[in-house]
Order: sequence, then C-alpha cells, then structure tokens
Amino acid sequence: MSDGEPLVRWAWIGDHVGELAHYTGVHLRLGLLPVLFGLIISVPLGMLCHRYRWVYPPTLTAANVLYSIPSLALFMIFVRYTGLTGRTVMIPLTLYTLSVLIPNVVDGLASVPDPVRQAATAMGFSNVRRVLQVELPIAVPVVVAGVRVAAVSSISLVAVGQLIGQGGLGYYITRGLQLDFPTPIITATVLIMLLALVTDALLVLAQRLLTPWARGKGAKA
Repeated sequence: MSDGEPLVRWAWIGDHVGELAHYTGVHLRLGLLPVLFGLIISVPLGMLCHRYRWVYPPTLTAANVLYSIPSLALFMIFVRYTGLTGRTVMIPLTLYTLSVLIPNVVDGLASVPDPVRQAATAMGFSNVRRVLQVELPIAVPVVVAGVRVAAVSSISLVAVGQLIGQGGLGYYITRGLQLDFPTPIITATVLIMLLALVTDALLVLAQRLLTPWARGKGAKA
C-alpha cells in the first residue's frame, strides 16, 4: 500500500459483493455447524456427567486438553485423514466447543431446584421424561450462554482455516496480506465481527422464545 491511498476502496467492495456473499455463507457454515455438532455431543455427555458425578472430572479434563491444542496443529493433524476439506476445519472446531458446552450443560442441570425434580417424579415422570421435559427446559438459559460463547469463538477461529484453504472470509485476510492491500482485510474482519454479533443476538432471541417464563419474571421485576 503506497502513501496517500485510501485505507478502504469502496469501489472494490462494490465489485466483489457477490463473492463476499459467497464466502460469508461458507464462513457461517464452517463456523456454526461445529457448534451444532458440539451441542449434540455435549447434551448427552453433560446429562451423563450430571447423573454420574465421577464421570465429570475426566470428561472436562479431556475437553480442556483438546481446547489447549493450537487450532493450526489440529488442522494439520486432520489434513492427513480428511484432506483439504471443510471437515478438516469443522472437526477441530467441534472439539473446541466441548470445553464450553459440557460445563454449561452440567451447570444448567445442576441449577434445577430439587423440589421441581421431586414434583416431576411425584407426577409419574420417568427419569428420561423428567430430564427432557422439565430439567433441560429450565437449564436452557445456562446452556444458551455457553452456546453463545462457543458460537462467537468458532466464527472467529474459522479464518485460521484459510491456511489450509478452508477459511471462509479468511481468504480475503490472507489475500490482502499477500497483496499488501488492506481493503479485503478490513472488509473480511468487519464481516466476521458482524456475523458474530448477529449470531449472538439471534441466540439471545432464541433463549427468550424458549423461556417465556423468564420474560414474565423480568416484567414483574
């Protein structure tokens, strides 16, 4: 970039709207599917950890160890098995979500008052039905809080995947660095931030829709 040139060339953005939209869609897919997969894994694991407390410490330790591995190192490990594909990015990101989601599922279930459990049991609810219809709905706010953290983290980490050619909007960051051209770098960064903010807002809305009783409490307060 030479002196005197504008930091952002708006004409370039206008000329690449279609391409930007495509990479934004790819970025969302790579960033949000791991959160969904992580939730599918974490809910039953969290239920198991809550029911059998001795399972929780080794499970959490394993999740934290996986989270401590640098993302690029994990990508390179999986390249050998899944190639230069989106799966090579999504599998490590799914593993990263577990260190956040499993504790939140466990904490959410632990937040259910004992009288509520006892009342459900007295009404003839089986253990499975009680968990699915009573405990998990009450745990939703705590679980969604973990999903919000995992989603924002996953969306930001997707860009690192561009080092193996699968990074969504990260393509523009590496391309801008190669060309010493800041416009695509700034554009991609802003779009990633917007994706994270919009996703977080939608999750807050989903939580409100799933917990109408919480809205009632807020209104009375």
